[in-house]
Amino acid sequence: MSGKEPKFCVIQTTIDSEAGAERIALALLAAKLAACVQIFPIRSFYVWDGETRAEPEFLVQSKARAADYDALAAAIRAAHPYETPEILRLDVSAGDPAYLDWAARATTRGDAGR
Repeated sequence: MSGKEPKFCVIQTTIDSEAGAERIALALLAAKLAACVQIFPIRSFYVWDGETRAEPEFLVQSKARAADYDALAAAIRAAHPYETPEILRLDVSAGDPAYLDWAARATTRGDAGR
């Protein structure tokens, strides 16, 4: 990779169905907004409208360029059924250089000079 290396992050969201999680994952990969997306079944405990809830959900974690956060968050919102979806950006302070090089190549969209 030439030039300055891009900074990376992990974006996570939760959703109520595996099909919805897969829809988000495939949309992010197709748009080259994520290099890799992982889906985990989880159980979430939270308070919503004053009521404590416990629900099965799917955690969706995407490895992405930090510069793509706004576009990635917009893509998640567009595919998400929740009124207020969880969309968190966790910045990567360090990573294996070979993995980050691969992630950079996987998210290049005709703007290789980024």
